[in-house]
Amino acid sequence: MAELYIGTSGYDYPEWKGIFYPETVKRSDFLSYYATQFNSLELNGTYYKIPTSEQMQNMIRRTSGKVHFTVKAFSGITHSPDKSQYQSLVNEFKKALDPLLSANLLLCTLLQFPESFHYEKEQRIYLDLLLQEFYGIPVIVEMRNTKWQHDQVYNTLRQRQIGWCITDNPNLKNLLKLEYIRTSPIAYMRFHGRNAQMWYKGNAVTRYDYLYNDAELLSFVEPIKQLLQHAKIVQLFFNNHAKSQATINAKKIELLLKENAKSQQIFS
Repeated sequence: MAELYIGTSGYDYPEWKGIFYPETVKRSDFLSYYATQFNSLELNGTYYKIPTSEQMQNMIRRTSGKVHFTVKAFSGITHSPDKSQYQSLVNEFKKALDPLLSANLLLCTLLQFPESFHYEKEQRIYLDLLLQEFYGIPVIVEMRNTKWQHDQVYNTLRQRQIGWCITDNPNLKNLLKLEYIRTSPIAYMRFHGRNAQMWYKGNAVTRYDYLYNDAELLSFVEPIKQLLQHAKIVQLFFNNHAKSQATINAKKIELLLKENAKSQQIFS
């Protein structure tokens, strides 16, 4: 059975106070409190600015070494790449990961590409170069354009032991369709919500304003169980961060998986 890690995409949301964070908890203590509730965290702030190794060491200290981290790659590497600079950016980014690697708290690095990153020769060449730079570090690739969803891509990732990010998102023409694909020992899933109306119209908050209901969460249980049986590590992260919906759904899926496991033991 795989190791299971459940958490949210980001944690530093002031609007979570009073819903997830108690009113008495200061913003500077958010991360310490988070560590009492979840065993893993997907760091999204690293997408906007490359962190320093000192910042990563500080996160280890504030979580008392109880939280494992996935670190999202800087946008200058994935969204607005400059081929003359990407190597230096990757090196700077990797240097920041050293404390997590030394403490055995780095689950992987997430390379999330935009919908405009198409399955075309130039983009494939860049992805190949990028993956070479990350050699030796567990990597998960998240695509947003459905043209990447085919066996040739999956098989190439498997050969390199690069993980594929399973995404749940609105059912829109160019976005990925939900497929439980695993291409490395790590099975990785991101829950973006299904707010189709605001996906293109909204901002970084309203786009992910969605609360999964119990029936929707239950539909994920059996596929996740299959991932747990075949992967070494399974990571589930909720990105529907508006109104602290991510924490609500992350806690619920954890509960559903535990209840299902107990029932299987009782009736097997």
